[in-house]
Parts: sequence; C-alpha cells; structure tokens
Amino acid sequence: MKRILFLGCAAMMALQIQAQGNNTGNGGQDGNYESLAQKVLKLEKKNDAFQVYLNFAASAQAKEADGVWQTGFANKQLRLEIKGNLTDKLSYRFRHRLNKSNAAKSEDNFAKATDIMMVNYQFNPKFSVQAGKMCQIWGGFEFDENPMYIYQYSDMVDNMDNFMAGVGVTYKPVPTQEIAVQISDAYNGKFDDEYGAGAMVAGKSLTDFSALRGSNNPLTYIVNWNGSFFNDILQTRWSWGIQTQARGKYSRMLVLGQRLNLPKFQWYIDYMGAFDGLDRLRIATGDLGHLLNESNAYFSDVHYHSFITKANWQFAPQWNLMLKGMCEKSSVSKIEELKNYRTSYGYMASVEYFPVKQQDFRIFLAYIGRKYDFKESTALKNYSTNRIELGMMYRIKCF
Repeated sequence: MKRILFLGCAAMMALQIQAQGNNTGNGGQDGNYESLAQKVLKLEKKNDAFQVYLNFAASAQAKEADGVWQTGFANKQLRLEIKGNLTDKLSYRFRHRLNKSNAAKSEDNFAKATDIMMVNYQFNPKFSVQAGKMCQIWGGFEFDENPMYIYQYSDMVDNMDNFMAGVGVTYKPVPTQEIAVQISDAYNGKFDDEYGAGAMVAGKSLTDFSALRGSNNPLTYIVNWNGSFFNDILQTRWSWGIQTQARGKYSRMLVLGQRLNLPKFQWYIDYMGAFDGLDRLRIATGDLGHLLNESNAYFSDVHYHSFITKANWQFAPQWNLMLKGMCEKSSVSKIEELKNYRTSYGYMASVEYFPVKQQDFRIFLAYIGRKYDFKESTALKNYSTNRIELGMMYRIKCF
C-alpha cells in the first residue's frame, strides 16, 4: 500500500509539472545520499531513471543599510528537480522554481520559473547532444555552483539571465577534457518585451541617442572548455561567447575559472569580463539612469569585470568553513566622465555544520558584506551593506 501511495503521488507531481509547462554543477552533482523513499518507505532503488529532489534554503536575517538594522525570516531557495537516465544513452533533467512566476514568456514559451527542461542523448562516451531549455554554458565555478549554496552572487552573475532554450554539443577527446558548443536564445521574451517599445541607446555622450531595433537572429553562441589535471586536483572552466542583443549591438563575454580541488580544501578563482554593445546586465543603466534625458534609454559600450575567489575548508568531520571575496568594476567606456564609474567589493564567511550523515543537509551561520564606491562625476553616494544569516540548506532527495 505504501508503494502504491508513493508512486501515485510521484505520478501526480509529474502531471502537475507537465501542466506548468548542463552544467556539470548547477545542482547536477549528487553524492551518495539516502532518499526519503528508501528511508521511510523502504523502497529499493534499482535504477536512476526517476530521481526527485527539493532544493530548499531558508534563514533568519539581520540586515544593515545606512546604519539601520532590520530583522526577519526569508526563504532563499525552493526548487523542484526531476531527472534521470532512461537508457544508457538518453537522459533528461527538469528544474522548476516554486516561488517564481509561471507565466510563459513570448519568445521561448517557457516560464521564468522553469530553469531547465532538457534532454541529452549520449551517442558514445565522447559525443553527446543536448536540447531544450538549459543553463547557458558560461564558465567559472561560481556560475556553475548550485544556487542553493551561494550566499551572495557577484554583481555580474546576480544580473545575468542565463536559462535559455537552445541546443548544445559536447565532445570529450579524452575523459579529463571536455569541449562544448551551445547556441541558444539571447532572451526569453521578444525584443519589445525585454526593452520596451521605442527604446533608445546612448552613444558617445549623454545627449547622443539613437533608436534600438530588434535583431532578426537574437541568439547566443558559446564555446566552453572544462579541464581536469593531476587526478582532478586542478580544474578549469573557461568560456567565450557572443550574444546578439539588438540590431548591430552585441555582448561579448569571457569567463576563466580555475579551482584547486583537494580532499579537504577547495579554492577557486574566477574572472568574468562582459563587453556589452548594449547594457545587457543593466547595472550601469540602473545606477546612472538619472543622467539620461530619454525615459526608456540604455547605455552602450559598457564593460564589466569581476574577480571572484572562494575557499572551502572541511576543518573537522561534518564541518566546513567558507571564505569568499569579490572585486568588480563597471565602466561606460565611450563617455569619459563615466569610465570606471563604479567599484564594488564583496566579502563573506560562513561556518556550516552537517548534522546528519547520508543527507545533504547543513546548518549555517554566515556574514555577507558589500561596499560600493562611485566616481564623483556620477553624483552617487558611496554606501555599504551588512547581513548576518542563521539558517539551513537541504537538498532533499525524495526518490
């Protein structure tokens, strides 16, 4: 009876998902954890064709801005994930955010809440093809990590829109080296939905504007290399890509990630550089919009640079210490007074305790600090923020 009840619930959940409409990490790496079905219902798992996870994180928070502290409770993550290998060649993956809008977007007809809905066909050990809605294959280890485990993203990753419909090809010439190529949509919606009707773009001055027009082929092209050396002690995730944002406007991005991977200590350093013909991340437009004389205008030729480093140290059984630092630069390159107009810093630390063996469950105490410095010509005020969190993260393996 228990088996019938559980399988019935799983089937109902799958039907609801259908009605609502890879990266290596990004929630895709799983340890040898015991599922609820095994633990509670004593169901023996004989294959991995149907795996169900709930990614859940919540915390009590104390936040400070402008000298004022506020407290409260917040749900940080709530994502449902279903994946499996149907044969030795065919696999699938679905991930859906349960606390985001389910309205379908005008370009790909997926909801923003749906991160991933893809299938993968493995022709042989060296060659595979992926299709559907997936995470764009930008490199770097911060970008690739499960969002649940990120206390605070860098400004660049925090403002990236990277779950897109497309197709990808992966080739492994040797088991330790992977080369991937992906073509995907540049946006989830149509051009007017993304930028609004009558959008304008600033040129070489704050009074030089021209009209934006949608591209006939708004696509993103990415080449990615993932490397492993010295028995996986040194790892790399590098990528280069170009995105068509509007007619004659392109965004180019370079990401270089490298990680030291020791049994009890892991440390990565990422560089991310974006060179936007149109302000795709909209950080500069958000900061400096008060300088633009047009109501629906965006900056052009914006450069963003991020340097991110993060270390994890398992200093005792069931304990982890995390330290992370970030330095980022923003620049409107063709307007002299706005070159390198902003520098932001991030610094954070957490202590994590894993109280239950065979479960991906952790209790944490974390501090997150941010500091923003602006060039005097922007008339923007420097500021900093602080946040303290006490909470938990639990990747619940349901089946």
